[in-house]
Amino acid sequence: MTGFVALDWGTSSLRAARLDANGQVLDEHHSGDGIMHVPFGGFPAVFAAAVERWHLPPGTLCLASGMVGSRQGWIEAPYCPCPADFGAVASRVAWVPDAPGGLRVGIVPGLSTEVGGVPDVMRGEEVQIFGALRVLGVHDGAFIHPGTHSKWVRVEQDRIVSFATFMTGEFYGLLRRHSIIGRTLPPEDGPLDEAAFLRGVLHAREAGSLLHGAFSGRTLALFARLPDAALPSYLSGLVIGEELRAHQLDNSGAHPVLVGADALTRRYQLALTAHGVQSTVLGDAATWRGLAALAHILELQ
Repeated sequence: MTGFVALDWGTSSLRAARLDANGQVLDEHHSGDGIMHVPFGGFPAVFAAAVERWHLPPGTLCLASGMVGSRQGWIEAPYCPCPADFGAVASRVAWVPDAPGGLRVGIVPGLSTEVGGVPDVMRGEEVQIFGALRVLGVHDGAFIHPGTHSKWVRVEQDRIVSFATFMTGEFYGLLRRHSIIGRTLPPEDGPLDEAAFLRGVLHAREAGSLLHGAFSGRTLALFARLPDAALPSYLSGLVIGEELRAHQLDNSGAHPVLVGADALTRRYQLALTAHGVQSTVLGDAATWRGLAALAHILELQ
């Protein structure tokens, strides 16, 4: 493989990187051209604009992961069922017909699982988990991918065997903007107040239910037990603490790996520490490692 282009194409943003044959990043480009901002039929033009700076020869491999493979994306890449390893995911890459510039454009499929007859899905996070395995040089482990829809992932022998989704970030937004709690919060979240955040984390454990615990966001403001500026941090701690409680987190000695943006992984690491659980943090660069590993598999097929 002489090099390829990796794209992390989500709902609100697009990240593209030119990688060499060893998977090292040569150049990156970020934009706000997430799939929700692309007009109908506009994916080829947005893609061409993102990669034109690299003057790619026809046939160059370009791999895209994330919501670009959803029904609202460029083309739909059907989910790959768990358990799944690199090879299974690579075998289900969906290829874009007549891609701009004669480039070889593949869409990573994402993963699905099912518990009790109810399906669960992810798109994009699986690539970061595979990348994290390569970065850490491990084959097993528990991984947490914080976000609007957080993922808790179990890996065994390089295979993602199961995962669960928690709508933590989305519930934070709903409580902040569409509940009585939001009326007392300042317009902007502001910097993290660690003390208020951890108070929310611990109250979630004590309350035993978000339906009960969430009302504390109202009463603490009502009785002036927390300053208004600290309330967003408290609410963030409350919903993240509920996620940890609902997952039945324990301190059995397992060290989960947090994969994602610094601002969120920092909060989860604080929350885990408050529960007596140590964790490792990896940044977004795991995406490029995961796509590089998939690219190597595709080139060998």
